[in-house]
Amino acid sequence: MSEYRPDKKRVAQSFSAAAEHYDDVAVLQRQTADELLERLSYITIEPQTILDLGAGTGRNLSLLQKRYPHAQLVAVDIAPQMLKQAEKRYRHDQGIKRWLPNQPRLQALAGDAEAIPLADNSVDLIYANLALQWCDPKRCFSEIFRVLKPQGLLMFTSLGPDTLTELRQAWAEVDTYPHVNLFYDMHDVGDAMTASGLADCVLDMEPYTLSYNDAMSVMRDLKILGARNVNEGRRRGLTGKQLMQKVISSYETFRQADGLPASYEVIFGHAWKLAQSGQCRADDDSVYIPISEIKRL
Repeated sequence: MSEYRPDKKRVAQSFSAAAEHYDDVAVLQRQTADELLERLSYITIEPQTILDLGAGTGRNLSLLQKRYPHAQLVAVDIAPQMLKQAEKRYRHDQGIKRWLPNQPRLQALAGDAEAIPLADNSVDLIYANLALQWCDPKRCFSEIFRVLKPQGLLMFTSLGPDTLTELRQAWAEVDTYPHVNLFYDMHDVGDAMTASGLADCVLDMEPYTLSYNDAMSVMRDLKILGARNVNEGRRRGLTGKQLMQKVISSYETFRQADGLPASYEVIFGHAWKLAQSGQCRADDDSVYIPISEIKRL
């Protein structure tokens, strides 16, 4: 997958351009964020510092603050315009509470999950909803391990390779270029987590499906979300009308009673940085994931 690694400059530009209207179509992002917060409620932790990694427009900041009212919040995102939206939304959500004495203030920093702009051992909880799929797993989990304090917790969602499989197959009728972003599978993610030093790693996958009236609506929402094709191996230039019509016709073969499906493979994961962090790797180099944990929490 190295030849299809995301172009980080393009990722930042794409999400900055999407910032103003992102929340209008971020249906999946809200669903996975709420599920991640629900899973967090089963874990006992009282963090002093929380990092929302890939904070986007800041929708989840006030929800994290409500759950942990005394925690210092840090928002990091690769897209500067997203951070501006996040700060604006957080101020709005806080209302008059932001003027109260000793009220924790939001710290917003532009940065990449592969190079988090925070000191070593500085964060108790990292919450990352649908952000890590744009990163090299080895680099981002190494950075996450670095900034987590001992006994710190990582909670995240990412996207797997079966995401948007219908759109991917429709484009495959046109050419061999990657028109849909490529993502790492759960084994690669787990392997990178354990290699970083994270412990008690738990991963599971849940399918999500959104329904649309037509193929152009799918692609329009992806553009608004900033999730356009950012792979380095993407096709350059415009796609002709005839080729696009072929894509649309091919997508129609997936139509169901409630419309055209857009499938997402969502990976849920959490792990700890232990005081003396051990590895979750067996002797045969396989990833250790307890059977009892591969389920909905």
